[in-house]
Amino acid sequence: MSAPRIHSLAEAVARLRAPDAAEAFGPLGDEPLLAVDVVGGGGSPLPGAADALRARLERLPCPTIALARAGARGTAAKRWGPAFDVVVESDEELARIAETTARTPIAAATCAQLLRFGAWRDVEAGLVAESLAYATLQAGPEFAAWLMNRRASRAAHPPRSGRSDGDAPPLRVARDGDRLLLTLDCPARRNAFSAAMRDALIEALALAAEDGSLREIVLDGAGPAFCAGGDLDEFGTRPDPATAHVVRTTRSAARALAACAPRVVAVVHGACIGAGLELAAFAGRVRARPDARFALPELAMGLVPGAGGTVSLPRRIGRHRTAWLALTGTAIDAATALDWGLADELAPAE
Repeated sequence: MSAPRIHSLAEAVARLRAPDAAEAFGPLGDEPLLAVDVVGGGGSPLPGAADALRARLERLPCPTIALARAGARGTAAKRWGPAFDVVVESDEELARIAETTARTPIAAATCAQLLRFGAWRDVEAGLVAESLAYATLQAGPEFAAWLMNRRASRAAHPPRSGRSDGDAPPLRVARDGDRLLLTLDCPARRNAFSAAMRDALIEALALAAEDGSLREIVLDGAGPAFCAGGDLDEFGTRPDPATAHVVRTTRSAARALAACAPRVVAVVHGACIGAGLELAAFAGRVRARPDARFALPELAMGLVPGAGGTVSLPRRIGRHRTAWLALTGTAIDAATALDWGLADELAPAE
């Protein structure tokens, strides 16, 4: 994969003034992303160009990246960074985003557009917008390619026998006085978030929402991980993307968690990935154990986060860092999550 072209500010302003700018960048153009050096590389554009650049960037059908090698808190980055989808401090970060965007340009563009839209400021609007974007991508070529490769891989390398939690309930529910304890309980599958687990969690949270005597709702996970993400065995099993959209917006664990959020404490450890991170971020408080790691891997599948992550994460860490997690696919540790506000406190190791 060739390195992405890095434009100067003056070049970017001039290029985006062209009538065909929206076609030159993105999945249908020659450049799947727009990267701009906002610190050096050719000087600053004319006064008043900031507003013009911002307006054009908002309409561009691809991720827009501000490169600030001198530090993302510099004057230039502060001035220009908010107009972009992501601010990065190194060529290595930019390369990771470029790799993701080259592999799944449609998903990358959709993710950037979804976060720009700002629907995450309203939970219900955000969940509907996210689900519509997710459904669109489920019908697209990038997810189809990922699904075909996964099925081929599973056919060539079947899962080991014994990797199952049998018929055990996927959620443990216990009450301790005015505390409700909800434990994701499929440890052999690292608590992969299945339809059965979703339904059990929604049912428990619906009861909790009606019980004013509950002071605290604790959500944690059994075994080596809090939740390693959606159950990949269920991906692509719905009859069609439209029906899947209706199911997501009707049976929504994200909505149920948001309704109880002030009383919910998520205690996370090990893998807190994909759906696990997206749902935990709705909690009023997130306690991260030292071994916790957080990531959004969905773009590698040709999808965007689909369990509420484009709503819950921006409300905690802003759209720029949410886009960074999604577009790089990079995992962050518990200390970084605390610094960003993705976690509220560090919990002792078990």
